[in-house]
Amino acid sequence: MEQHEVTLITKMVLDVLQQKSASAGSGFLVPVGVSARHIHLTQDHVEALFGEGYHLTKKKELMGGQFASNEMVTIVGLKLRAIENVRVLGPVRSRSQVEISATDALRLGVKAPVRESGRTEGSAPLAVVGPKGAIYLDEGCIVAKRHIHMAPKDAAAAGVHDGDVVSVKAENERGTVFNHVQIRVDEQFTLEMHIDTDEANAAGIITGDCVRIIR
Repeated sequence: MEQHEVTLITKMVLDVLQQKSASAGSGFLVPVGVSARHIHLTQDHVEALFGEGYHLTKKKELMGGQFASNEMVTIVGLKLRAIENVRVLGPVRSRSQVEISATDALRLGVKAPVRESGRTEGSAPLAVVGPKGAIYLDEGCIVAKRHIHMAPKDAAAAGVHDGDVVSVKAENERGTVFNHVQIRVDEQFTLEMHIDTDEANAAGIITGDCVRIIR
C-alpha cells in the first residue's frame, strides 16, 4: 500500500474517532509519532561531512516539506563516546542541530537541555563525523521538547492556538499523562504529537497510537 493511501485511511479513521470523542466530551484525539535521534545540517556542513558539492538524497517524505535522507552520520560526545547511524533530515537549515533522547545524552556524556526545535543557544557541544570529514558544533545538541503539530483546522477543532501548552493522556495500561506539550500550528503540518524514544518506551506508546488532549 502506498504511503499516501495509508495517510488517507489513517485520517478517515481518526475523523470518525474525533466525532465520537467530541460527542462524548472526552477530549481531542491526536496520533503519536515517535521521533528517533536525528540531525539537521546546513549545506556547508553537508559538504564538510559528505564532500564538496554534495546534496542530501531523499529517502522518505515527512510533514511540512521535510524528509528523511539516505545519509547518516556518527555523533561523538565527551570522552569520545559515539552513536553511529544517526539519520540526517532535510532540507538543509540555516543552523545545524542534533536531537537526541535523555538516554542518548547520558551515553554520549553531554548535558543536552530540553528545548524547542531551533532554540540551540547555549545547548550541548558535539562532534559529527561523516564519510568525507568531521565538524564540531560549539552548541546545537538538544533533547526536543514534546509537541503537537497541527494544521489550523485541527487547532480550531481542538480549541487551541499556536504556542499553547497542553497536557495529553495515553489511555493504555500505563495511563501516562504528558504535561508541558507545546502546540505548533502551520498549514503544512499533519496532526501528530512528537515524543522521543525515552518517552514512548516509558509510556508504552508506539507510532500510530493515539493520545487525548485533556483540560
